[in-house]
Amino acid sequence: MVDVVFQPNSVLEARSKRKRASLRTALKRKSTAAFLMTLPLILLIAIMVIYPAFYSLHLATLNKSMQRFIGFGNFEFLFKRETFWLVVKQSCIFAITAVVFKALIGFIVAHFVHNIPAKGQRKWRGMLLVPWVIPGAMSVLGWRLLFEPSFGAFNWILEHLGMHRIFWLGETGWARFSVILVTVWFGAPFFMVMYLASLKSVPEELYEAASIDGATWWQRIRYVTFPMMRNIIAITMIFSLIGSFAGFTIVSVLTNGGPLGTTHVLGTAAFMVGIMGGNLPLGASVSLFMVPVLAVAAIYLLRGIAKRGSEV
Repeated sequence: MVDVVFQPNSVLEARSKRKRASLRTALKRKSTAAFLMTLPLILLIAIMVIYPAFYSLHLATLNKSMQRFIGFGNFEFLFKRETFWLVVKQSCIFAITAVVFKALIGFIVAHFVHNIPAKGQRKWRGMLLVPWVIPGAMSVLGWRLLFEPSFGAFNWILEHLGMHRIFWLGETGWARFSVILVTVWFGAPFFMVMYLASLKSVPEELYEAASIDGATWWQRIRYVTFPMMRNIIAITMIFSLIGSFAGFTIVSVLTNGGPLGTTHVLGTAAFMVGIMGGNLPLGASVSLFMVPVLAVAAIYLLRGIAKRGSEV
């Protein structure tokens, strides 16, 4: 009878021991530990990114009063508006042009800093990172003062050179140029840092072997540097493309979409329509138009990275 009475307790104790042992084994696995450590970040992303994204999808299917379901009515309305396609065109021009120049300048500056002796690299890295470190709104306000037509530094220089003043932010062509210029100035240091880190990982033996084979500086860049850096180049271009398409601060502070809406991008257009215009569903529809465009670009670049990775 004693054995019968105490047998269930012993069974429970054995089961609890097995559970504790399995829990210890699971925690010892690197994958489980990594998942538990990233779980707070995953939850944060789910709350602050995934939920707003799905809510935007729901919002885009409602009418202006957000009381009636209209399906793709907001998108049909946008596709018939010439001003919307002008915004899409400008977003593509700004994003592609800025990314190309940021990548080119970042690559050149990274090589310049990489070839400087180690003692002087810290100083140059610190100075070149200043545009990226300064808060965006503050730096754009500084640029706006430089572009000021009456007492701005740029027009002062032009007058002393015997040239006419330019209404940098008042004429369509110059306003677009100004937005791209500030975007490149603000984002090029990010490319420089990424490319410099990638250059540090390229083995010097490859350059020495290329030099022995008689390769010129361009051939060393083309056949050694580019193949070793192409994945980093693709990743930085994806991040910059997303940031340029969804950019808000530079256009909003510098031109506020002017003159006559000719410098609006999708981010500022969504704000003007949704917040300033009081039509949140239509503003959500404008912002959601970025998703397929960026998804196609990201898939194309990431497929190239995966393909090159499988070839190694």
